Order: sequence, then C-alpha cells, then structure tokens
Amino acid sequence: MENFIEKQYKQKESLFWKLQIAGWLAFGATRALNSFALGDDINFQFIVAASVISGFIITVILRLIYRKLRQSNLPASTMVLSVITCIVISAIILSVIDIWIVVQIYFIDLQVNEFAGRTLYDVFVLLIWTGAYFIINYHFLLLEQKEMTLQAVAQAHQSQLQMLRYQLNPHFLFNTLNAISTLVLGEQTKEANGMLTKLSAFLRFSLVNQPQQKITIEEEVYALWLYLDIEKVRFQDRLKTDFNVTEEANHALIPSLLLQPLIENAIKYAIAPMENGGTISLNVEKNDNRLSITMCDNGPGLNETGEKPIYDENSSGVGLANTKNRLKELYPSDHNIDIKNRVEGGVKISIDIPFELKENETE
Repeated sequence: MENFIEKQYKQKESLFWKLQIAGWLAFGATRALNSFALGDDINFQFIVAASVISGFIITVILRLIYRKLRQSNLPASTMVLSVITCIVISAIILSVIDIWIVVQIYFIDLQVNEFAGRTLYDVFVLLIWTGAYFIINYHFLLLEQKEMTLQAVAQAHQSQLQMLRYQLNPHFLFNTLNAISTLVLGEQTKEANGMLTKLSAFLRFSLVNQPQQKITIEEEVYALWLYLDIEKVRFQDRLKTDFNVTEEANHALIPSLLLQPLIENAIKYAIAPMENGGTISLNVEKNDNRLSITMCDNGPGLNETGEKPIYDENSSGVGLANTKNRLKELYPSDHNIDIKNRVEGGVKISIDIPFELKENETE
C-alpha cells in the first residue's frame, strides 16, 4: 500500500507541474495572439509575460494553501468559503501587478472600472485553475480509496483462506499426539519417534506453504503420504490407499493442502467406523485444459433418507465444507465439485479445476 501511495504522489506531482507549465504557457500564448490581433504594440508582450509569471507563482502558492485546507478536514461550507476568499484575494493581487506594470510602461492612469474588470477576469481564470486542481486531486483520491478497498478485500480474502486452511490442524494434531502418547506408554519408542518425525515434516510443509499458494500435485501427494503414514500408525492394516496420478497431471498446480481435509474426512467417516477398515483411492488426470481429481472410499456413504448424513461434511469445520469454501475463494466461477454415493458402496468426490503449470513450464 505504501508503494502505491508513493507512486500516486509522484504521478500527481509530475502531472501538476506538466499541467501548470503547459496551462500558463497556453494562457500567455492566447493573450499574446489576441494582442497582435488587436494591434497592440510590442510593449504589451512584456505585460503578458509578467502576467504569466505572476499567475504561475500565485497559483503555486494557492496549491500549497489548498493542500493545507484539504488536510484540515474543514466542513464543506467553510472549505468553499475559504477557497472563494483565496481566489478573490489572489485575483486582486494579480490585477494590481498587471495594472502596476501597465502604468510603468505607458505612464497612464487607469480607472476604477478598468481595475474591477481586470479583477473579474483574473477571478474567472483562477476559478478555472482551482476547478481543475480539485478535479485532479479528487480523481487521485478516488484511485487511492479504490486501492485501499482492493487491499482490504485482498486481506479479507487471504484471512478467509488462512482460517479455512488452519481449521484442519487441531483435530488431526489432537489425534496424532494421543497416538504418540499411547506408543510412548507402550514403550514403542522407535514407532513414536518415527511418528514424531513425520508429524514434524507434515506441519513444516503445512506452515511453509501459504493457503493462497499453489503447489504441484506431486508436492500435494507428498504431503498426503506424510499425513497417511501418520494415520497408518493408528489404523495399521485397516487403512489402505490406492493412488493413481498421471505423469502429465503430476506437474499441475493445485491450492496447497486442498485434498488433505478430504482424506481426513474419509478416515473419520469411512475408515474409523468400519471394523475391517477400508480403502481410500485418489485419481488425478488432465482432461483437455482441466484438472480432474477423483477421491473415493468404500465406507458407509451418504444417508439417502434425508436425515443427518453418516458422512458429515460440516463436522468439526473440516472436510468437504473446508474444501468447498477454498475452491469458492480461489476459483469463484471456474470450478466444480460433485459428491455422490458409489454403486459399490462409499462416497465419490470429483473436483474439476483449471489445468495450470508453473510459469517456467510448458505443456
């Protein structure tokens, strides 16, 4: 945000001086051409030059005053009155300078009505300058507010993803620590040490990869194996896996740890309740320009009666609800997730997202 504000300030400064110089040069050129058309002598050009220089200096001073007024957060009525007062005073000063130069060159006395006419002309010129100044500043203010809004939305988006991502850790960590405690009490130190090592590697992977970051399927599967190796200490032979990832899909990008909550959900509702355990299968492949991910289990499946499903996607804030929300955040209108019972028993979850590769890779 600071870089944006600094960039905006530099752009505004550059634009002001460009318009300031160009505007007053155009003003001087217009008056000079008009004087030639009216047949004024060459001395009048000195008056024009003096008017341009004095106008340039006075408007630079006006800019500093306006900046102070904008920063003071005055009421709108007070602000308008202050600006009008500045314009009138500045116009009088410009008129006095112009008339003094005319008197010095032509040695004539000007009437009061001529001074009033000159002042009204300068008021008109300064009104145009002031209007342009506030319009440009309002434009940059809108850009800054828009950027602040976008930053706030982005931060909220990132916070939402982080919240969804870190919901998976407490439940899993609690079960794992309980299992390690059981191993230690049973003096199975080698198994406990192995489980701690895998837990450490999994948590490191989880913390290093941010929720909005995308990693390859290969890295995602590595994290899944770490997780499953830990769970296999708890479930032993009751937990079986069958992973099939094509070589082409192996390099595709996916939101980090997107699939872990699904695996955790399958273990909780498909493997744990069954006396003989079950199998979790994962298939990942490329279909046209899409990445197709299918995860299945052979557990009890979804309850078709309309009662609370055995496979509860909202339980503990993890699982299907977590994955659905992350997909919605990361691919608002470019994803599909389908959940249904398998004919042979269990649940099938199909995810369809865009097929993406790292920038330095080509298909």
